[in-house]
Amino acid sequence: MDTPLESFYSLDDILQERRTSGRDYVEFLRLPTMSCGVYVLAAGATDKQKPHAEDEVYYVIRGKARMTVHGDEGKQEREIQPGDVMFVKAGQEHRFHDIASELVVLVAFAPAESQ
Repeated sequence: MDTPLESFYSLDDILQERRTSGRDYVEFLRLPTMSCGVYVLAAGATDKQKPHAEDEVYYVIRGKARMTVHGDEGKQEREIQPGDVMFVKAGQEHRFHDIASELVVLVAFAPAESQ
């Protein structure tokens, strides 16, 4: 039986689930056309993610870091902070680095992230 989809989510609940699981990333929504989760990296952490087969949108909820994306226009790098939105095309190498304070990022994949 499929779990019914929720319309509303609590960031506090998602972050609690992430702490309990011990994982950096926890998914809270999955449809064939998209999936969403929250990615958390501690200050000074290393982002070990690899390029994904799906397009991604990141929204910075909390924290401060730098992000590098190797995109169609070449290497792009900038400081990111709460309120910033980044797009990463499927297959592009990208990484958060120089994480100055705990980074909490909403991530949306389209279509849903491969598992």
